[in-house]
Amino acid sequence: MGYLQGFAVTLRKLLKGTETGRVVTTQYPDEKRPKPERFHGRHVLNRYEDGMEKCIGCELCAGVCPARCIYVRGADNPPDDPVSPGERFGYVYEINYLRCIHCDLCVEACPTEAITESKLFEFSFTNRSDAIYTKDELVVGDDGRPQKLPWEDWKPGDDEHTSAWVRATSPSGRADYEGQVAWSGELGYGIRSPERGQSEDDSVEADLDDDHSQHHHDDHDHPHDDHGGHH
Repeated sequence: MGYLQGFAVTLRKLLKGTETGRVVTTQYPDEKRPKPERFHGRHVLNRYEDGMEKCIGCELCAGVCPARCIYVRGADNPPDDPVSPGERFGYVYEINYLRCIHCDLCVEACPTEAITESKLFEFSFTNRSDAIYTKDELVVGDDGRPQKLPWEDWKPGDDEHTSAWVRATSPSGRADYEGQVAWSGELGYGIRSPERGQSEDDSVEADLDDDHSQHHHDDHDHPHDDHGGHH
């Protein structure tokens, strides 16, 4: 098929869609499709409700990354002014978005829920150095919200329902934990609500099982401390 024939196919589809009202092409950036709750986008480094950083510099995210786009170096916390509640904190944290494939394995590996992925996936870098995000750019602000850099196109809701909270709803895929909170509070959000069932029927069933879930939780007696991670 030649170039002109290809354009003719496109033109016919466009005219037909205009007549039937079923045009599938959106006018970017004025028209944007809503992003799903499990969308994987730009990372953020979270903080506890008291402002301390969740990252402990364990480097597990860097070790599990298949694209080798994460570089982390930990350091001992200053006794007089600790950065995180543990013995160590993330002194250096970098993500190279020219390599990142947004697989979310770093989020899965993090033991303290420090790193999560937002829905932002619209970058416009003018040079390679801007694509390498440093800790100063990744750590959330004092309001708990991601920092909005000049080359990013943030939309309302892009910082909500981040991947960590979705995946932590049912640890290791066990349905027994569905609907139970199993993570620590987050600056700007507090304790996020767990994701419900995958369909309307599942949500109804989950509501009916609330009493059973609460009883199951009490039997195991997992108290939350101020800086707890996954149970």
